[in-house]
Amino acid sequence: MFRARHFVAKPFRMSSAIPASSDTPSPLTHFDAQGQAHMVDVAGKAETLRVAVARGSIRMQPATLDLIVSGSVKKGDVLGIARIAAIQAAKKTADLIPLCHPLALTRVTADFEIDAPNASVHCTVTAETVGRTGVEMEALTAVQVGLLTIYDMCKAADRGMRMENIALVSKQGGKSGDWHAA
Repeated sequence: MFRARHFVAKPFRMSSAIPASSDTPSPLTHFDAQGQAHMVDVAGKAETLRVAVARGSIRMQPATLDLIVSGSVKKGDVLGIARIAAIQAAKKTADLIPLCHPLALTRVTADFEIDAPNASVHCTVTAETVGRTGVEMEALTAVQVGLLTIYDMCKAADRGMRMENIALVSKQGGKSGDWHAA
């Protein structure tokens, strides 16, 4: 028999890694001086073109990749549906990640590359906006959901698929400038 346990939520306090009062701002911008989570104030930032590129892969059995390539998956066009899912995910990022700002995206692309020798599909997403905050989270969320959609559509054939190497590739714009993964 299942018994529900009742827990009393206690206020979360940051450890001494972020002092309660400090003249040096924390590199963790989603915490205030008291260690409480908050949405970053971007009102004073300039609107600039911001672009982020993220990438990830899903590895599977060669026979599963053959089903995708041949268009034989019973649920339909796997990569076409994964592309739409990735774009939708970028648009919904602020609904999924609590402290993300809702953004007016100006462009989202989701590209899929078949890697037959490694029985993988690689997903690359580019997200763009003209705004006060970056689009890294939108690009990363889109990659993850695109890959999850491939998993969902092919799981009947291969439950052992695994998503891997999901990472930000580059970002442009904003006060911190451009960044590229090594």
